[in-house]
Amino acid sequence: MVPSAPEVGLDHLDALWFQVAGTVCNLRCTHCFISCAPENHTLEFLELDTVLTLLDESVGWGVKEYYVTGGEPFMHKQLPEMLEAMLALGPATVLTNATLMRDRVLERLARAERASRYSLEIRVSIDGPDAETNDPIRGEGTFLAAMNGVRALLAHGFLPIITATRVWSPDGDESTRRAFEDALRDLGYEKPRIKILPSLRIGREAARAGGYGDDDRVTGEMMEGYDAGHLLCSGARVVTNRGIHVCPILVDQEDSLLGETLAEAATPFALKHQACYTCWLYGAICSNYSGIGEDSA
Repeated sequence: MVPSAPEVGLDHLDALWFQVAGTVCNLRCTHCFISCAPENHTLEFLELDTVLTLLDESVGWGVKEYYVTGGEPFMHKQLPEMLEAMLALGPATVLTNATLMRDRVLERLARAERASRYSLEIRVSIDGPDAETNDPIRGEGTFLAAMNGVRALLAHGFLPIITATRVWSPDGDESTRRAFEDALRDLGYEKPRIKILPSLRIGREAARAGGYGDDDRVTGEMMEGYDAGHLLCSGARVVTNRGIHVCPILVDQEDSLLGETLAEAATPFALKHQACYTCWLYGAICSNYSGIGEDSA
Protein backbone atom coordinates (compact mmCIF):
# COMPACT_ATOMS: atom_id res chain seq x y z
CA MET A 1 0.00 0.00 0.00
CA VAL A 2 1.40 3.38 -1.03
CA PRO A 3 1.33 5.86 1.91
CA SER A 4 -0.42 9.19 1.45
CA ALA A 5 1.83 11.78 -0.15
CA PRO A 6 2.84 14.99 1.63
CA GLU A 7 1.50 18.25 0.26
CA VAL A 8 3.39 21.39 -0.70
CA GLY A 9 1.63 24.72 -0.62
CA LEU A 10 2.25 27.69 -2.89
CA ASP A 11 4.15 29.91 -0.47
CA HIS A 12 4.83 32.64 -3.04
CA LEU A 13 4.49 32.89 -6.79
CA ASP A 14 8.01 33.82 -7.81
CA ALA A 15 8.02 32.28 -11.30
CA LEU A 16 5.35 31.85 -13.95
CA TRP A 17 5.93 29.42 -16.80
CA PHE A 18 4.24 29.47 -20.20
CA GLN A 19 4.14 26.29 -22.28
CA VAL A 20 3.75 28.31 -25.46
CA ALA A 21 4.24 25.42 -27.91
CA GLY A 22 2.34 22.83 -25.91
CA THR A 23 3.72 19.36 -26.64
CA VAL A 24 4.48 20.19 -30.28
CA CYS A 25 8.18 20.02 -31.17
CA ASN A 26 10.22 19.69 -34.33
CA LEU A 27 12.25 16.92 -32.62
CA ARG A 28 11.29 13.57 -31.11
CA CYS A 29 13.86 13.08 -28.34
CA THR A 30 13.99 9.60 -26.86
CA HIS A 31 14.26 10.93 -23.29
CA CYS A 32 11.47 13.53 -23.42
CA PHE A 33 9.46 13.28 -20.22
CA ILE A 34 6.26 14.59 -21.87
CA SER A 35 6.92 12.84 -25.21
CA CYS A 36 6.93 15.98 -27.37
CA ALA A 37 6.90 15.43 -31.13
CA PRO A 38 5.69 17.11 -34.34
CA GLU A 39 2.43 15.17 -34.13
CA ASN A 40 1.86 15.37 -30.35
CA HIS A 41 -1.04 17.77 -29.83
CA THR A 42 -1.86 16.73 -26.28
CA LEU A 43 -1.22 20.38 -25.44
CA GLU A 44 -1.59 23.02 -28.14
CA PHE A 45 0.06 26.38 -28.79
CA LEU A 46 -0.87 29.19 -26.42
CA GLU A 47 -2.72 32.17 -27.82
CA LEU A 48 -1.00 35.54 -27.42
CA ASP A 49 -4.10 36.92 -25.68
CA THR A 50 -3.88 34.16 -23.07
CA VAL A 51 -0.26 35.01 -22.35
CA LEU A 52 -1.03 38.72 -22.04
CA THR A 53 -3.98 38.09 -19.72
CA LEU A 54 -1.92 35.90 -17.39
CA LEU A 55 0.95 38.39 -17.46
CA ASP A 56 -1.45 41.10 -16.28
CA GLU A 57 -2.69 38.80 -13.52
CA SER A 58 0.87 37.90 -12.53
CA VAL A 59 1.73 41.48 -11.55
CA GLY A 60 -0.63 41.35 -8.59
CA TRP A 61 1.02 38.15 -7.43
CA GLY A 62 4.49 39.66 -7.39
CA VAL A 63 5.94 37.29 -9.97
CA LYS A 64 9.66 37.91 -10.28
CA GLU A 65 10.55 36.00 -13.46
CA TYR A 66 9.04 34.25 -16.45
CA TYR A 67 9.92 31.04 -18.28
CA VAL A 68 8.89 29.96 -21.78
CA THR A 69 8.92 26.32 -22.80
CA GLY A 70 7.24 23.76 -25.04
CA GLY A 71 7.53 21.69 -27.13
CA GLU A 72 9.79 23.99 -29.05
CA PRO A 73 8.99 27.68 -28.35
CA PHE A 74 10.64 28.95 -31.54
CA MET A 75 7.92 27.17 -33.53
CA HIS A 76 5.46 29.80 -32.23
CA LYS A 77 5.24 32.74 -34.64
CA GLN A 78 4.27 35.13 -31.85
CA LEU A 79 7.12 34.22 -29.51
CA PRO A 80 8.83 37.63 -29.94
CA GLU A 81 5.65 39.51 -28.93
CA MET A 82 5.26 37.26 -25.90
CA LEU A 83 8.84 37.79 -24.76
CA GLU A 84 8.62 41.54 -25.29
CA ALA A 85 5.58 41.62 -23.01
CA MET A 86 7.41 39.55 -20.38
CA LEU A 87 10.52 41.72 -20.51
CA ALA A 88 8.37 44.73 -19.68
CA LEU A 89 7.64 43.07 -16.33
CA GLY A 90 10.69 40.99 -15.39
CA PRO A 91 13.50 38.71 -16.56
CA ALA A 92 12.55 35.92 -18.95
CA THR A 93 14.08 32.59 -19.94
CA VAL A 94 13.38 30.53 -23.07
CA LEU A 95 14.06 26.78 -23.18
CA THR A 96 14.89 25.68 -26.73
CA ASN A 97 16.65 23.02 -28.77
CA ALA A 98 18.24 25.86 -30.82
CA THR A 99 17.69 24.13 -34.16
CA LEU A 100 15.28 26.81 -35.41
CA MET A 101 17.32 29.96 -34.78
CA ARG A 102 16.55 32.63 -37.37
CA ASP A 103 18.57 35.85 -37.58
CA ARG A 104 15.43 37.97 -37.99
CA VAL A 105 13.94 36.63 -34.74
CA LEU A 106 17.22 36.78 -32.82
CA GLU A 107 17.78 40.37 -33.91
CA ARG A 108 14.34 41.30 -32.59
CA LEU A 109 14.94 39.51 -29.29
CA ALA A 110 18.33 41.16 -28.87
CA ARG A 111 16.71 44.58 -29.40
CA ALA A 112 14.01 43.71 -26.88
CA GLU A 113 16.55 42.78 -24.24
CA ARG A 114 18.62 45.93 -24.86
CA ALA A 115 15.47 48.03 -24.46
CA SER A 116 14.49 46.29 -21.22
CA ARG A 117 15.86 46.73 -17.71
CA TYR A 118 15.61 42.94 -17.40
CA SER A 119 17.61 40.07 -18.88
CA LEU A 120 16.58 37.50 -21.47
CA GLU A 121 18.17 34.09 -20.93
CA ILE A 122 18.26 31.41 -23.60
CA ARG A 123 18.65 27.83 -22.41
CA VAL A 124 19.77 25.40 -25.10
CA SER A 125 19.24 21.66 -24.69
CA ILE A 126 22.11 19.57 -26.04
CA ASP A 127 22.53 16.10 -24.57
CA GLY A 128 26.15 15.40 -25.35
CA PRO A 129 29.35 17.24 -26.26
CA ASP A 130 29.46 15.54 -29.66
CA ALA A 131 27.16 14.01 -32.25
CA GLU A 132 27.98 10.49 -31.06
CA THR A 133 26.44 11.20 -27.65
CA ASN A 134 23.71 13.66 -28.56
CA ASP A 135 22.24 12.42 -31.83
CA PRO A 136 21.05 8.97 -30.64
CA ILE A 137 18.92 10.89 -28.12
CA ARG A 138 17.80 13.92 -30.14
CA GLY A 139 17.99 12.71 -33.73
CA GLU A 140 20.54 12.57 -36.52
CA GLY A 141 22.11 15.93 -37.31
CA THR A 142 20.74 17.66 -34.21
CA PHE A 143 24.13 18.21 -32.57
CA LEU A 144 25.41 20.19 -35.54
CA ALA A 145 22.13 22.09 -35.86
CA ALA A 146 22.09 22.98 -32.16
CA MET A 147 25.72 24.08 -32.16
CA ASN A 148 24.99 26.28 -35.17
CA GLY A 149 22.12 27.70 -33.12
CA VAL A 150 24.49 28.42 -30.24
CA ARG A 151 26.84 30.16 -32.69
CA ALA A 152 23.94 32.32 -33.91
CA LEU A 153 22.98 33.21 -30.34
CA LEU A 154 26.54 34.24 -29.55
CA ALA A 155 26.63 36.37 -32.69
CA HIS A 156 23.56 38.25 -31.43
CA GLY A 157 25.05 38.89 -28.01
CA PHE A 158 23.41 36.09 -26.01
CA LEU A 159 25.36 33.85 -23.63
CA PRO A 160 23.16 30.74 -23.63
CA ILE A 161 22.93 28.28 -20.76
CA ILE A 162 23.67 24.85 -22.20
CA THR A 163 21.55 22.22 -20.47
CA ALA A 164 22.32 18.54 -20.83
CA THR A 165 20.26 15.71 -19.42
CA ARG A 166 22.48 13.02 -17.95
CA VAL A 167 22.23 10.22 -20.53
CA TRP A 168 25.61 8.85 -19.50
CA SER A 169 26.89 7.13 -16.37
CA PRO A 170 26.99 9.45 -13.31
CA ASP A 171 30.75 8.99 -13.01
CA GLY A 172 31.06 10.70 -16.40
CA ASP A 173 29.69 14.08 -15.27
CA GLU A 174 33.00 15.92 -15.01
CA SER A 175 34.55 14.51 -18.16
CA THR A 176 31.35 15.33 -20.05
CA ARG A 177 31.36 18.86 -18.66
CA ARG A 178 34.97 19.35 -19.77
CA ALA A 179 34.19 18.01 -23.23
CA PHE A 180 31.27 20.45 -23.47
CA GLU A 181 33.55 23.31 -22.46
CA ASP A 182 36.06 22.39 -25.16
CA ALA A 183 33.39 22.10 -27.85
CA LEU A 184 31.79 25.40 -26.89
CA ARG A 185 35.10 27.25 -26.70
CA ASP A 186 35.79 26.06 -30.23
CA LEU A 187 32.69 28.09 -31.18
CA GLY A 188 34.13 31.18 -29.49
CA TYR A 189 32.13 30.77 -26.27
CA GLU A 190 35.00 31.55 -23.91
CA LYS A 191 33.21 31.05 -20.58
CA PRO A 192 30.40 28.62 -21.35
CA ARG A 193 27.52 28.18 -18.92
CA ILE A 194 26.65 24.51 -18.51
CA LYS A 195 23.86 22.91 -16.49
CA ILE A 196 23.64 19.12 -16.15
CA LEU A 197 20.20 17.74 -15.31
CA PRO A 198 19.05 14.39 -13.97
CA SER A 199 16.69 12.41 -16.18
CA LEU A 200 13.00 12.22 -15.39
CA ARG A 201 11.95 8.62 -15.80
CA ILE A 202 8.52 9.26 -17.23
CA GLY A 203 7.27 9.65 -20.81
CA ARG A 204 9.72 8.37 -23.40
CA GLU A 205 12.55 8.27 -20.87
CA ALA A 206 10.80 5.45 -19.01
CA ALA A 207 10.90 3.37 -22.20
CA ARG A 208 14.51 4.35 -23.00
CA ALA A 209 16.14 3.92 -19.59
CA GLY A 210 13.52 2.31 -17.36
CA GLY A 211 11.03 3.86 -14.99
CA TYR A 212 11.21 4.60 -11.29
CA GLY A 213 11.50 1.92 -8.62
CA ASP A 214 8.60 1.23 -6.30
CA ASP A 215 10.27 3.11 -3.44
CA ASP A 216 11.14 6.19 -5.49
CA ARG A 217 8.50 8.36 -3.88
CA VAL A 218 8.41 11.35 -1.56
CA THR A 219 7.13 10.46 1.90
CA GLY A 220 6.09 12.58 4.84
CA GLU A 221 9.19 11.49 6.70
CA MET A 222 11.39 12.73 3.83
CA MET A 223 9.80 16.17 4.11
CA GLU A 224 10.57 16.50 7.82
CA GLY A 225 13.24 19.19 8.14
CA TYR A 226 13.33 19.58 4.34
CA ASP A 227 13.05 23.09 2.91
CA ALA A 228 10.09 22.87 0.54
CA GLY A 229 11.34 26.09 -1.05
CA HIS A 230 13.74 23.88 -3.03
CA LEU A 231 10.76 22.49 -4.95
CA LEU A 232 9.41 24.38 -7.95
CA CYS A 233 5.81 23.78 -6.92
CA SER A 234 6.28 25.92 -3.79
CA GLY A 235 6.91 29.06 -5.86
CA ALA A 236 5.79 28.56 -9.46
CA ARG A 237 2.96 27.53 -11.77
CA VAL A 238 2.79 26.80 -15.50
CA VAL A 239 0.25 28.02 -18.05
CA THR A 240 -0.90 25.75 -20.88
CA ASN A 241 -3.77 25.99 -23.33
CA ARG A 242 -5.82 23.85 -20.92
CA GLY A 243 -5.29 26.06 -17.89
CA ILE A 244 -2.74 26.37 -15.09
CA HIS A 245 -0.78 23.35 -13.90
CA VAL A 246 1.39 22.78 -10.87
CA CYS A 247 4.71 22.39 -12.73
CA PRO A 248 6.22 21.86 -16.20
CA ILE A 249 7.12 18.22 -15.50
CA LEU A 250 3.58 17.02 -14.81
CA VAL A 251 1.58 18.92 -17.43
CA ASP A 252 0.28 15.75 -19.06
CA GLN A 253 -0.93 14.35 -15.72
CA GLU A 254 -4.64 14.94 -15.17
CA ASP A 255 -4.35 15.99 -11.54
CA SER A 256 -1.71 18.63 -12.30
CA LEU A 257 -4.36 20.94 -13.78
CA LEU A 258 -5.33 23.24 -10.93
CA GLY A 259 -7.56 25.89 -12.48
CA GLU A 260 -8.06 28.62 -15.04
CA THR A 261 -6.68 31.52 -13.00
CA LEU A 262 -3.68 32.01 -10.74
CA ALA A 263 -6.04 32.30 -7.78
CA GLU A 264 -7.58 28.91 -8.57
CA ALA A 265 -4.13 27.38 -9.01
CA ALA A 266 -2.80 28.64 -5.67
CA THR A 267 -3.72 25.39 -3.93
CA PRO A 268 -1.46 22.81 -2.23
CA PHE A 269 -0.33 19.85 -4.32
CA ALA A 270 0.37 16.32 -3.14
CA LEU A 271 3.81 14.99 -4.13
CA LYS A 272 2.37 11.63 -5.19
CA HIS A 273 4.05 11.39 -8.59
CA GLN A 274 7.36 9.57 -8.80
CA ALA A 275 8.88 12.43 -10.79
CA CYS A 276 8.49 14.48 -7.59
CA TYR A 277 11.17 12.22 -6.12
CA THR A 278 13.71 13.55 -8.63
CA CYS A 279 12.83 17.12 -7.70
CA TRP A 280 13.16 16.22 -4.00
CA LEU A 281 16.65 14.87 -4.69
CA TYR A 282 17.94 17.73 -6.84
CA GLY A 283 15.73 20.74 -6.14
CA ALA A 284 13.88 22.84 -8.72
CA ILE A 285 15.62 21.30 -11.71
CA CYS A 286 13.46 23.19 -14.21
CA SER A 287 14.69 26.58 -13.03
CA ASN A 288 17.97 28.24 -13.94
CA TYR A 289 19.35 27.65 -10.46
CA SER A 290 19.42 23.91 -9.80
CA GLY A 291 21.07 20.94 -11.44
CA ILE A 292 23.88 18.49 -10.93
CA GLY A 293 26.85 20.52 -9.76
CA GLU A 294 27.41 24.18 -10.55
CA ASP A 295 27.24 25.97 -13.88
CA SER A 296 30.62 26.47 -15.48
CA ALA A 297 31.83 30.05 -15.62
